[in-house]
Amino acid sequence: MKCLTLALLLLAFSSVGPADGLASVPISASSNASFDHNKETTLAVLDRTQSNSVDVNEDFLDDDLDFLEDEPEEEVVQVADPLSPWNRIMFHFNDKFYFWLLKPVARGYRAVTPKPVRNGVQNFFYNLATPIRMASCILQGKVRKAWMELASFLTNSTAGVLGFLDPAKKYPMLNTTEEDLGQALASYGIGNGFYIVWPILGSSTLRDSVGIIGDWFLYPVTYVRPFGASMGIKTVDAVNQTSLRIGDYESLKDAALEPYEAFRNAYIQYRKKKVME
Repeated sequence: MKCLTLALLLLAFSSVGPADGLASVPISASSNASFDHNKETTLAVLDRTQSNSVDVNEDFLDDDLDFLEDEPEEEVVQVADPLSPWNRIMFHFNDKFYFWLLKPVARGYRAVTPKPVRNGVQNFFYNLATPIRMASCILQGKVRKAWMELASFLTNSTAGVLGFLDPAKKYPMLNTTEEDLGQALASYGIGNGFYIVWPILGSSTLRDSVGIIGDWFLYPVTYVRPFGASMGIKTVDAVNQTSLRIGDYESLKDAALEPYEAFRNAYIQYRKKKVME
């Protein structure tokens, strides 16, 4: 029981930081931003494999299909991987963490929690991460998008009942996009550095790892006291997100000829796309 509690606490820490999508395990680095990172990263893996018959959950793909359609072939970004031995060990560690702990817990949670409730919880945590996205927009000079983030937050926090509902999505001018401090650093010409896989947090780069730290300070749940309560909230977020996409990681991993390299390359390409937006 103590081991399970410790693992869940480690998992909870991973829910802070969206920045840095998870390539090796489908859990987020931040409450919502990492969720979308994982979606697009795994979609990119699917696009780069030789299998076109993978059955991927429709809810998991949703609007991200645009990432795969009608795009010219992009030049592959090469990022140094001097920590390859460490990264491969962490990739396999995260893989086992998913199958041995996260997935079983998420399956149990899904069995007793209706999907509308889980969708509401996801909306709540996405709304709660507004300071991360808004700060990133301001640092990048995206003033209009920063105002959209604020307007969406106010709408969902009031008419959306503290963010559990998402009435802002009905208004195109209030639709927000994923932003994080890793993207803000990139906008100032700071390169990726080298590729690194963190335990629990998953795929990242040196630049995005610095961004994770900044995202952590901007995430309101970080300041919940006592500390155990903060960890518990983040655990709920991570388990809830995983419950909404069980099976997708397995399918996409099986579709990749070399999973470590496939997820690494897809993550780097995904981050390049987000920085250029």
